[in-house]
Parts: sequence; C-alpha cells; structure tokens
Amino acid sequence: MEIYKDLSTPASQEFEKLLNSQLSKASIEEGKIIEGKINKITEKFVFLFVEGLKSEPVLDINELKSLGLTDKIKVGETISVLLEKIEDKNGEILVSAIKAQKIKGWNKLVEAYEKNEPVIGKITSKCKGGCIVEHVDTGSLMFLPGSQISDKPLKDISHLMNEPQKFALIKLDKIRGNACVSRKEIISSFKKEDKAKIIEKYKIGDIIKGAEVKGYSSFGCFFNVNNELDVLVHLQEISYSRVNHPDEVFNIGEKHNLKVISVDKEKLQVGCSVKQLSPDPFEHIENYKLNKIYKAKVVKIMDFGAFCELEPGLTTLLHSSELSWTKKNITAKKMFKIGDEIDCIITEIDKDKRRVAISHRLTQENPYETFEKKYPVETIVEGEVVNKNEYSLFVKVKDLDIDAFLHCNDLTYLDNGEEELAKYKKGDKIKVKVLEIKVSDQKIRVGLRQTQLDPLDWFKDKKVNQIITVKIISTDNKGLTVRPEGCEMDFQIKKSQIAINAADARPSRFTGGERIDCAIAELNLDKRKVTLSIRLLEELAKKEALEKYGAEDSGKNLPFSSLSEDLKKKEDKD
Repeated sequence: MEIYKDLSTPASQEFEKLLNSQLSKASIEEGKIIEGKINKITEKFVFLFVEGLKSEPVLDINELKSLGLTDKIKVGETISVLLEKIEDKNGEILVSAIKAQKIKGWNKLVEAYEKNEPVIGKITSKCKGGCIVEHVDTGSLMFLPGSQISDKPLKDISHLMNEPQKFALIKLDKIRGNACVSRKEIISSFKKEDKAKIIEKYKIGDIIKGAEVKGYSSFGCFFNVNNELDVLVHLQEISYSRVNHPDEVFNIGEKHNLKVISVDKEKLQVGCSVKQLSPDPFEHIENYKLNKIYKAKVVKIMDFGAFCELEPGLTTLLHSSELSWTKKNITAKKMFKIGDEIDCIITEIDKDKRRVAISHRLTQENPYETFEKKYPVETIVEGEVVNKNEYSLFVKVKDLDIDAFLHCNDLTYLDNGEEELAKYKKGDKIKVKVLEIKVSDQKIRVGLRQTQLDPLDWFKDKKVNQIITVKIISTDNKGLTVRPEGCEMDFQIKKSQIAINAADARPSRFTGGERIDCAIAELNLDKRKVTLSIRLLEELAKKEALEKYGAEDSGKNLPFSSLSEDLKKKEDKD
C-alpha cells in the first residue's frame, strides 16, 4: 500500500486518474437494459464486453438467431440486453436479449398508446375469442378480440393473416403487460369521415327512394341507401297498425321508399319512417264495420297466418285459425301468395291498440251449420273412411268437406273395438249414425254400432236377481266367459262370483259348452253394464230355503229337533 501514499509520483497520479474516470461512469443496476459489445464468438456462445462489469456476460447464440439478429453476430457489434443479475450463485453475470427486446417493444406500445397513435402489426394466429397480433417493429404480441377484427361479420379472415396493417391500441394493462388492439377502429375512422360527408346530404323531410331491407332487430328494421349509408326505421315507424317484429312486414332484399324524420350529425345516424309516407288510416277507421265483407291484399305470409292491407298503411292480421272451416293446421302459404286480393270480414277493431283482425273463413258458409241442418243427430248417413289413427276413424260424409270422428268403441257391440278398428282402411264405405254435433267446436261424432241391433236389448224385460240360463263359451284363471241363451253378446263371470264356498270357486270345474243357471247381479242399460253371478244364484236359493224351512240356528233346522220338549209339555198338562 506504500505505493499509493505518495501521490506526487507520475505513476500514482495516472492510477488516480484512471480510478476516477472508471467510477464516474453511470452505475450498473439489475433490471436495466445495457449495451454490450461482442468481443468473442464461439460455436455456441457470444461474449460481450460491458464497461463497469467485472466479467464478460455470455449469450446463447441461438437466442440471437431466434430474434432475427443473425447478421449482428460479429465481433464489434453492439447488442442490447437486460441485466437480470450482476452475480448469481455461480458468480456469473446473467443477461437476456429476448427480455430486452420485449421491454423495448412494450415501451414503444406505451408511448403509442399515450399519444393515441396506431401501431403496425400482423395477425399471426387465431385463439379463443379472437387473434394474436405481432408488433412488426418489436415482435411484441397483442390480443385482437373477434368483435374488433372488422366493422362487419367476417366468416373467413385468411386474407388478413400475416399481412402488415394498422391497429389501434384500445387497452393497455401495464401491470400484467397485456395489450389489446382493434382493426375495426382503424376502418371505422376512415369511414367516419366519409359518413359525415354523406349525412350532410340528408335533411328532415327528404324522401329516399328504393332503400333495400338489410336486416332486422327487436326495435326496428335497417335499410341500405345507395350502398353508402344504413338507416334505421324504428318499430313504431313501420306501420300505423301494431307490429311486433319487422319480419311481419318486410322481407330481406325488398325495396321501399322512406321518409327522413331525424338526422344526428354527432352520432352520424339518420332515422326514417315508412308509415309517414301515407295518411293515418285510423283517422277514418269508422268507415269500416264489423262483420262486413271487404277486399284485402296479401302483403306478408307467416307461419301463423298472413298480413293483409285493407288500404295502404292499414295492415291487418289474418290468423291461420281464420283461414278455413274444415282444413286443420292449414298454412297461408298453401292458400295464398303475396299480392292476392281476398275476401275477408273484419272481426275486431281496437283503436287504442291500433289493431284490426280479419277472417277469411267467415266469408264462406259454415259447413258445420249446413251439416246440422241437413243431417241432425240420430240421422243415418253414408260416408267414406278418409283417415285413421290408433284409436279412431275419420269419416267424410257425402258431399260435405267435413271429417266426422268415429271412436273405436262405437264400431261394434260384440268384439273388441281396437281389434275391429284394424279391419278398416282408407276408402272403405260405411253407414254411420250422427251422435253429436258441436258447431262452435267444429266437431261431429258418429257411430257405426248404433246402426246395428243392440244385443243388450235382450235384457230390456229382465231385472236384477232374475235367473237366466247361459252357455259357457270358455274358461280361464279370471273366470268364465258365458253367453245367455237367445243373446248374441258374451259376458264375464268373475272367479269370485262362481260360488259361495271359496274352494268351489274354481273355473277349472267347467270344461266349456255346459248350460248353467246364473242370476243378474247388476243391470244398467244406460251405462251398458250387466253383471252375472252364479254365487248370487246360490245365495238366493239359500235365502229361499231359510225362509221356507226355518232359522239358521244350531240344530234347529233338523227333523224332530224339538220332539223331547213337546213330549215333556204334554206330560205336565196331564
């Protein structure tokens, strides 16, 4: 240390000068970007010289190649790096060229965002909710939401991929380091200037001719004017009549004249009206009367009916239920086409709701009223089977275009209704009896068995508890199938009604073909209910025996049971 005590020597003064010049340099800090000069290159690494560092930082040569800096891998070239650590656990200096570039790129984005300047980027890939955009100058990655790609929906964006273009920075998260950009805003900014010039041409009261229907919304309809401007016709400005949705009146691609009713130069919006091109028809709605026939023009066909015009601007609804008396689930599309003039009757006029309802079927004679006059209940008519389902037939009666309902239970008295139904097919001619007519409900019910003799008429002179003779047709575990002599209908005697004694109530006692007596347990011809019972017959016979031969006390019904008592009484008298 003695050499430094004497600062008057030339060597000491030179050492002091060098030391001061070194310490006067900017301090080296971790987390800052520094410049390093390449002074050595090996096969895998690049060695940098940075003034103020005690050793040379080392960079992986592949890191520089990935950044596109292959041309700068030369001795003497300067590289920007981020100083991550001055000394790690191994005593080495850690630097990163990639992180330095990202920080530089982020700083450029922050600067552009603060100055509200666009950046140049290219869409490199798609991701959930949008695309990834790479900043051309720095390689920083930014997010482009799907809604910000264009000012109109795009099904295919392949023509935009990897093409350098301008993007507006709309959001910057400095804490997380996220950037969000918009291409739509750039496009709209150019269009905004043009749109302002276009809107200058329109004034309130102007008539726009031949505007094309472009699209719908719940609040109105959008029209394209000369392929330069989109205008809105609000729902309330479509028609003087009530409109629930624009598609009730307009079709995409149609052309209509519009009247300009508002111009907003700040929002660059033009509002138009269709209904104001014609006088308000509700001012003279008193000219129209209920239940009177008028001509109406079909202007719109929907699934639920059709919209018709009684006069320009006065649109009315013709619901599908008012199209025809006889055709069920008919659609207006099958009956009319746009432009047809049809007869109609006004069924409702509501001035407050500005609604008019019409009916087409009321202009025609009600076939159900005609049927009721021509074929009242109990009339037998000839018909043709025109349809069939799993439980009924539909029968068209002669010259009237009406389908009458015939349930399978009304096909026959004797056999199972569903089995009988299987015997019929479309086109079969049958005679039926009219059972019920409901004009208001548009329903007619007919029956086939009602045209035949009713086997239950056999019981008209019979009564409950009467004994009849039946023939056993068949047996099963549930009981007996029997047919009364002289009757054509089979009846069931349940197993529980075969005998009083449970041991005797066995269907297997009978083989079929036997003639036996039984009693009528229940008889209700109105409800078509007849119950037969062998057990009841036994109970009736037992009751008759008890009434005839005495009470059912123990031993009292036996012969001479009271003989001893009678002899004793006689001795006492003597």
